[in-house]
Amino acid sequence: MDRISNLQDELLCHVLSFLSVKEAALTSVLAKRWRNLFAFVPTLELDDSVFLHPEEGKRERDGVLQSFMDFADRVLALQGDSPIKKLTLNVNSGVDSDRVNRWIRNVLQRGVSDLKLFIGFGDEYRLPPEIFVSKTLVKLLVKLSVFHGFDLDWHVLGISLPMLTDLYLCSVEFCVDQFEMFLPTCPVLETLLMRHIKWNNSNVTVSSASLKKLIIESNGWSEHFVNPKSISFDTPSLVYFEYSDLVAEDYPKVNLTNLVMARIDLQLTEDQIDRGRDPNIDGLEDDGDNVFLRFGNAGKLFSGVKNVQKLYLSSDSLEVLSLCCESVPVFNNLKILHILSSENRGWQAMPVLLKNCPHLELLVFDGLLHHVTDRCGDACDCVSREDKGRSLTSSRVKMLCINGFRGTLRELKMIEHFLVSFPSLVVMQIFAEEKGHTFFEDPEMFKLVEEKLNIYGKLSSCDVKLVMPSDPLYKKKMTA
Repeated sequence: MDRISNLQDELLCHVLSFLSVKEAALTSVLAKRWRNLFAFVPTLELDDSVFLHPEEGKRERDGVLQSFMDFADRVLALQGDSPIKKLTLNVNSGVDSDRVNRWIRNVLQRGVSDLKLFIGFGDEYRLPPEIFVSKTLVKLLVKLSVFHGFDLDWHVLGISLPMLTDLYLCSVEFCVDQFEMFLPTCPVLETLLMRHIKWNNSNVTVSSASLKKLIIESNGWSEHFVNPKSISFDTPSLVYFEYSDLVAEDYPKVNLTNLVMARIDLQLTEDQIDRGRDPNIDGLEDDGDNVFLRFGNAGKLFSGVKNVQKLYLSSDSLEVLSLCCESVPVFNNLKILHILSSENRGWQAMPVLLKNCPHLELLVFDGLLHHVTDRCGDACDCVSREDKGRSLTSSRVKMLCINGFRGTLRELKMIEHFLVSFPSLVVMQIFAEEKGHTFFEDPEMFKLVEEKLNIYGKLSSCDVKLVMPSDPLYKKKMTA
């Protein structure tokens, strides 16, 4: 103990910062010096689940949550007004929300720069407004268990977060005018992650000159969610873009000139899929959902990301592309294309997409099986036609990665088709499906599949490799 005590205060505080707050607080009883050291620990984690761990049902016992709250009060009182860099707060129902907000205000007054809030309260809870006038916050994470709106008087409070660079919001409900007023209050914001976001208006604009990374993810299909009529992105400095939401009716402005990486998941209902594939379906004009207008305007979004170098498209996004093929841009900078396939989603857009990627080098498929239509035969081996594979013959793809391979006859035919049709193909890596049924469970079938792939490789002069989950290479899948 003497050797440890002889270390410098700064080093001891650094060591204490790696302990849980409960363990670090216990050191204060060792000696007066240790009590003073704990007061200067720069990071703090208040987690009721850790405090109650490991006894099951302990949370429901009388006085247990009160003990946690009293403990948190004592810890903050012990630290006084000493500076603090980071607070992680994880609390759930049963903890007094007024105390929680008092703890948050405490660290804000002490200049906290990294604030992570995981709050599992009911829909009556509101964050303390002092969060949004902090002059020291650099990173802010707010993850709520149910949807909450930011019920703030924006004009009176004078919202300002001049130092904030990273913002993560989960299960937050925004009125659009609030959101559009909020972003300018973060002049140096570089990363914005919004998951399970609920818009309370139909026209959204994301505008920021400083933003470099943007992730927007809706909560999927819910009766409480309405896809926006329009959404615009005016983010010229953005380099990473991840967008998963219901298809908007329009994308008026998409300013993403410096984009490097994009992941796009435009979500559709099965009814919209059917209408898109069959324009003569009954009831198209009766319910006011103009599928062709909605899908056609989605072309503006794809045109806005045309400078991207790495692109990931979901199976639904391919269906959307199939109805706006005339407006699909030429992706001159695209080097890596990653496609997620689904057996009930089509590849109708694949021919025009591949033709419009003149410098594509790596093509990744998460699954090869897809819904067969007469329009995908230009790219795949599903439909017999004279121009089968025409869109592949001009491609410069050098590397092809196939994930989720199950060893079916249809997959093998697709692989053979790719080897024959891609003239520049040098490497093909095929990663066997790790979960679910495959034909590899039968050793004889595995041997036949492996022999067939070896023959394909020799005939095409391409390095074809089947990678099993036990292979070290399996963890190094090529991806966008």
